[in-house]
Amino acid sequence: MKIVKLIRSYLWLEVAVLATLISLVYSSTASAQGMYKCDDNSYTNVPADMVGKKCKLVQGGNVSVDIKTKQSSSTQSSNSAPSSSPNKNRNVDNSEQRARDSDARGILVAELKKSEAKLADLLKEYNNGEPEKLGPETRNHQKYLDRVAELKASIARLNSDVEGIKRELNRNGGGTAGSVNSAIVKKAY
Repeated sequence: MKIVKLIRSYLWLEVAVLATLISLVYSSTASAQGMYKCDDNSYTNVPADMVGKKCKLVQGGNVSVDIKTKQSSSTQSSNSAPSSSPNKNRNVDNSEQRARDSDARGILVAELKKSEAKLADLLKEYNNGEPEKLGPETRNHQKYLDRVAELKASIARLNSDVEGIKRELNRNGGGTAGSVNSAIVKKAY
């Protein structure tokens, strides 16, 4: 009974493989139709688009087409006037830009404080390279070493984040009010 089921499963597998191969062959021949250039300088690979046009098969490489819309002379003359669209080439007045800069500066300062607080916590836990051993680390020294390496990497990552935020604040004229001294952080690890 098991042999019959096994044979049937292999037959289904062979049928599935055969169907897949047939579909691949069909799809490759369907996609190999090619690209056609028509007499009106349009390109197509859709047979329905070629009806009523004289189209020739393009051979010898890929075709890249830059699609541009045609404009009538009436729309071209109306486009020469200044655009009334509010989003195109919109200039922002000084007060609005100052408000945006102030908001961005506030976000950066909040992010800086959060990162510095995290960094201070990690430095406290790191304890100058000798953090306290946790429960399973007393018996397994490798777990302790792994945690120390992770702490060191986290401190380095957060230190670079803090320095990047400070650079961004200085670039935008915001100054920094750092609570963690970078020299101490660099010296700690």
